[in-house]
Amino acid sequence: MRDLPGWAVRLRAERRQRLWTQRDMAKQLTEAADARTRERFPERESLVRMIKDWEAGRHQPKDPYRVLYCRTFDIDEAELFGDRQAVQDRTPAEVLSVPIPALPLPTIAPDADMFERITRTLQQPSRVDQQTVKWLDTCLAEHRKVEDTIGSRPLLGIVRQQLGVVVELAQHARGSLADIVVDLAAQYAQFVAWMSLDVDDQAAALAWYDRAHDWALEIGDVNMATTTLSMKAHQAWSAGNARRCVRLADAARWHDGQVTPGVRGMAAQMAARGHALAGDARPARTLLDEAEALIRRAAEHADDEPVWMYFYDETWFRLQRGMTELHLANWSKAIDLLTDGLSGLPESYKRDRAWYGSCLAKAHAEAGDAAAALQVSLPLVVDAVTLNRHASKELVDVEVLLAGRKSPQAVTLKEALTAAGRTGGSTL
Repeated sequence: MRDLPGWAVRLRAERRQRLWTQRDMAKQLTEAADARTRERFPERESLVRMIKDWEAGRHQPKDPYRVLYCRTFDIDEAELFGDRQAVQDRTPAEVLSVPIPALPLPTIAPDADMFERITRTLQQPSRVDQQTVKWLDTCLAEHRKVEDTIGSRPLLGIVRQQLGVVVELAQHARGSLADIVVDLAAQYAQFVAWMSLDVDDQAAALAWYDRAHDWALEIGDVNMATTTLSMKAHQAWSAGNARRCVRLADAARWHDGQVTPGVRGMAAQMAARGHALAGDARPARTLLDEAEALIRRAAEHADDEPVWMYFYDETWFRLQRGMTELHLANWSKAIDLLTDGLSGLPESYKRDRAWYGSCLAKAHAEAGDAAAALQVSLPLVVDAVTLNRHASKELVDVEVLLAGRKSPQAVTLKEALTAAGRTGGSTL
């Protein structure tokens, strides 16, 4: 098989990642065009043949098709169509852009042999091997950690492309490797769902959680199946739907006897959050006690927990308790827990620090301490606006609350939010 250019591989991978046929792709390109451009389009069958030629690398799309591809996939033109050069002539950052886009992290930079192995696998997916899958697994782990610092927006397109590759490989893997690749696909889908929710693409988040759940059931991975139900409960919580949050979290607990303590603890605390959102204090606190006992058990055997549970520790759980007390209007307890939890949360967790910090500001504001609310809010504003739409909204709520009480701190906070929105690109 001849050496396909990187852009042709990416066009095909992006399409397949969305489960589109080439005819579907033609429809999407047509719908992305304006009326005037659409009038000049060839017949649908001709466009399908053009797509086949592009994906086969026979020739590269020209305008307006390049622009329409980028618009359809929501990917920068340089990223989607960057020409492949010899690996030895590239910097580490450039090497990671093809054949599978990834952040230029030293922990995942492939050497020349690994690069060629990945390229051959993309050209002939039936040759998928353990080393390529391991590299993709490492990419996922490293991108999870980076997302804690830079947020979802810079990563989502990259990880979606990686997921497309994993899905393609899952179609061809055989023997014991097949389950490994499907497991990796489920993990990628769960991560893409999380990031989709973070950028407020609710439909994509739900679809990818469903897909991750299906793949988990396919290979009998009850830890992932349970996790996806817990994360769907989280999605319901973020939408303010307490009833659905509780029901999905309860469904996640059907597998309690088959999953690790950490995964069980996540389901229990999600049920607690749903009850707290509904104002039901007793079941919320009872479930939190249960979750706390489970997280301590998980800490005793941390290596037995799934890799995606890396963040789940006592610091994180303390913050969850603080957020729950905030729902229950127990301001002083929420302040104590959130302050304590934030003191143990690594500085690199910028997205989470923005969120829990905004919750702390809200607790101070609700307790009537406008000065403390502003003091907590101001250092968070830029990260909240650029990295975490939930935190940004929470700070807006704090500003509205302070303004409603005629607190002069409201003006300062509003000015800071407005300035950050102008310079950082608001995620509201």
